[in-house]
Amino acid sequence: MGRRKKIVQECEQLMDAPGQIRNIAIAAHVDHGKTTLTDNLLAGAGMIADEGEATRLMMDTEEDEQERGITIDAANVSMTHTYEDTNHLINLIDTPGHVDFGGDVTRAMRAVDGALVVVDAVEGAMPQTETVVRQALREGVKPALFINKVDRLISELQEGPQEMQERLQTVIADVNELIRGMTENRDDINDWTVSVEGGTVAFGSALYKWGVSAPSMIETGIGFPEIIEMEQNDKRKQLHEETPLSDVVLDMVAEHFPDPLDAQPRRIPRVWRGDDSSNLATQMRDVTDDGDVVFMVTDISMDPHAGEIATGRLFSGTLEKGQELYVSGTVGTNRVQSVGIFMGGEREELDRGVPAGNIAAVTGLRDAIAGSTVSSVEMTPFESIEHISEPVITKSVEATNMDDLPKLIQTLQQVAKEDPTIRVEINEDTGEHLISGQGELHLEVITKRIQSNQGIPVQTGEPIVVYRESPQNASREVEGVSPNRHNKFYITVEQLSDDIVDAIQLGEVSMDMPELERREALQEAGMDKDTSQEVEHIHGTNILIDDTKGIQHLNETMELVIEGLEEALDDGPLAAEPTQGALLRLHDAKLHEDTIHRGPAQVIPAIRDAVHRALIDGDIKLLEPIQDVRIDVPSAHMGSASGEIQGRRGRVDDMFQEGDLMVIEGIAPVGEMIGFSSDIRSATEGRASWNTENAGFRVLSDTLQREKIMEIRERKGMKLELPGSVDQF
Repeated sequence: MGRRKKIVQECEQLMDAPGQIRNIAIAAHVDHGKTTLTDNLLAGAGMIADEGEATRLMMDTEEDEQERGITIDAANVSMTHTYEDTNHLINLIDTPGHVDFGGDVTRAMRAVDGALVVVDAVEGAMPQTETVVRQALREGVKPALFINKVDRLISELQEGPQEMQERLQTVIADVNELIRGMTENRDDINDWTVSVEGGTVAFGSALYKWGVSAPSMIETGIGFPEIIEMEQNDKRKQLHEETPLSDVVLDMVAEHFPDPLDAQPRRIPRVWRGDDSSNLATQMRDVTDDGDVVFMVTDISMDPHAGEIATGRLFSGTLEKGQELYVSGTVGTNRVQSVGIFMGGEREELDRGVPAGNIAAVTGLRDAIAGSTVSSVEMTPFESIEHISEPVITKSVEATNMDDLPKLIQTLQQVAKEDPTIRVEINEDTGEHLISGQGELHLEVITKRIQSNQGIPVQTGEPIVVYRESPQNASREVEGVSPNRHNKFYITVEQLSDDIVDAIQLGEVSMDMPELERREALQEAGMDKDTSQEVEHIHGTNILIDDTKGIQHLNETMELVIEGLEEALDDGPLAAEPTQGALLRLHDAKLHEDTIHRGPAQVIPAIRDAVHRALIDGDIKLLEPIQDVRIDVPSAHMGSASGEIQGRRGRVDDMFQEGDLMVIEGIAPVGEMIGFSSDIRSATEGRASWNTENAGFRVLSDTLQREKIMEIRERKGMKLELPGSVDQF
């Protein structure tokens, strides 16, 4: 029997024992060594040959991932590991580290119960480390820490035992500070900080395949003095043989990460807002394999032979071929064509069902998208997966040959289905399509894949930055009148606090929540009690408050009011960019008795007009997306590097020495960061390494408001005069 077939059989045998299952993700900042570590674990589990340095990048299955040397798509693999005479099934997801692909990390965290956070010993905890730890903790996923590239401290930085110990303690303290800051007010989490003594921290070199932890040091007798000596004497092979990294890490996973029986009772209340006293809730908490099927789709991928594959976490029931399942938000059922598990880039179909507590790969769920709830009974869907970053860069994509247009439209729809952090707007009349993503690289990868994987030649426009519009002050009461003059609406607008906007973006406040829970969350974020009781609708990061009293026919008209409101907020009055952070109050309305005179053609324009005029009166301004920037550079190039930030309307906030490099931290507008990669390389002779992290939106400076608004209006083919009473520019 082939080695791979044998591993698949072992995995199948362990699927029915949830106490022996560990669902984990490996997450880290870009280039800290996640994928190389995963290769080690695969080799340790006997899935790939254990040869030379671990640089095979088995989980980077796409050609562009191999080319760029970064993970772009989260990749799944199932393996087995024996710890203390018990065999464990480990379902592992290797996630991307680059900020542009953070959506994959967020979705992976919904499928797993433990996150192995990898940190580079030299660079320490970086911005994306903070993001992945936050994503894990928000989903109720327990962290453990692997500090990688310890060999560099010895061979490159020539550090002795004392210096090494201090540096490693600093990394652990930084990660624990992040964990404490994000869990101190959580009653569902005990102390999840990591520690060497507790066995939740391991050290090593993924490249040279050795690792140590407190338990392994006791078992093997190999500690830091021995490591330093063996590294200095070029005995890395012996080090790997005596204390293999895969054993150290997988032992830590088996010992310290929760199994589904432990994790699901804690996680279900966090990710599902259904009736917690229902039979379905009990089945999910108890990981019942003969109960109703409840499957959360976290990833959609394409297989040239099997078609669309939905991968995700099964919380209850058993997934089997031929089942008819409901997909949240769609009508009817989908039939399961096959069930399987992923072994890196390849899916293994199984002849048996996959029971609760496992990560499964299913075909036949044609209506599912990443984030869908799939079930054998109609149910309250899981909480939507909230992505920390919003799309901030847009590109137009056009088919070079008009004959390819239908295929391009189909491909773009598939792209949006596979990656919910990509937004696609399709204009079938003009043949122009806009895709919005997390950054330049995100869009570059998507467009390249459309061309290479689908064989569609496309032309792309210059990157366009996505702006927002937001009121800065409270407006006066504004009247909106319907075209037939029979209906009137009275609206004011004011600015929402940043805390409330953040709460909405993080999914802590939504219309899907029970009303009482939503009120409490809004009050916690700073909204006064009376206002929180009158929330009628939330759209994006904007809230509509119904302050009216006893108005006849308003109930049946409210749906149209909301439709008009959404239209107005999606296309703000300045440049038709989305509105952010507006609190709108409907104070009064005068409605015609006859339904025919207060239909969509009357109400929607009246509301749209009132909202726009209230926003203008509330001193609406354009907001631009900004990024945190960090540059690590030799001292000789410090001036050139900081000049690159300042020359882009950026601001340098801090400069400090770290090892032999200077670190520059600051912020800069996304629009000015286009082309930054090539410019920073030239300015520093290729000696700088840098990363950016989306940091939300800020008000564009007054001197640039008019110029930027006109530029956007011209690009969109809008009139080149500002609406009505906009005179603040």
